[in-house]
Amino acid sequence: MKKVLALLLVLAIASASPAYGHKLISHDDSHRSLDSALHIPDHKISWAIYENLGADEAKFYTFDAKKGDSFYASIVIPKISGLEEYSPSLLLMSDEETISNSVDSDSLEKFHFKTQKSLYEGKFPGNEFYEPFGQVTYWERQEIKTVLPYDGKYFVVVMDEKNQSGKYSLAIGTIEDFSGADLFTILPKAWIETKLFVNDYLSIAIFFSIISIILIIPIYFIIHKRKE
Repeated sequence: MKKVLALLLVLAIASASPAYGHKLISHDDSHRSLDSALHIPDHKISWAIYENLGADEAKFYTFDAKKGDSFYASIVIPKISGLEEYSPSLLLMSDEETISNSVDSDSLEKFHFKTQKSLYEGKFPGNEFYEPFGQVTYWERQEIKTVLPYDGKYFVVVMDEKNQSGKYSLAIGTIEDFSGADLFTILPKAWIETKLFVNDYLSIAIFFSIISIILIIPIYFIIHKRKE
């Protein structure tokens, strides 16, 4: 109950603000090669992508940019038992310099360019931060901050090189871009997907129970009044 009430409070605050946090990008989990990379609409806008990654797997993302654009990407891990030392690799590369249609730990040496690769070098389980909208605590991992060298298509790759499987959230961009209308569209959907991402099914059940009660009460009084 407290979690759902907190959600309603956060949504109310978000509706009064022109910007709020990351926009969630949903997907069908098919972005497993450069050819099928998940498109990021605008790399400057703050996006979040929830992912499950198996051992020795990789996920691919793509965006278009201009020379001199600032770029930011980071990985966080939901605070779930078993993921305390989970830390996939984060890579940034460009389309013009790519000579293969796949990337894995064995084929990285086949690329004739300097891939910007970021590994987590901190202590485990890592610094924590609490995300109030989804009411989820995350462990911080690595990030990439850079200026892009030329116009064109770029790729972000998240890959496992430690024979581990787990969950991560990839953040792209820094500009928050929410409006009041998102209170009734994007934000509720994002909250539900966040709960599914961290396996918090109880909060979802409570949320829909409360919504059902809110809808049923006025209907009950209307029917009762008509009978009188």
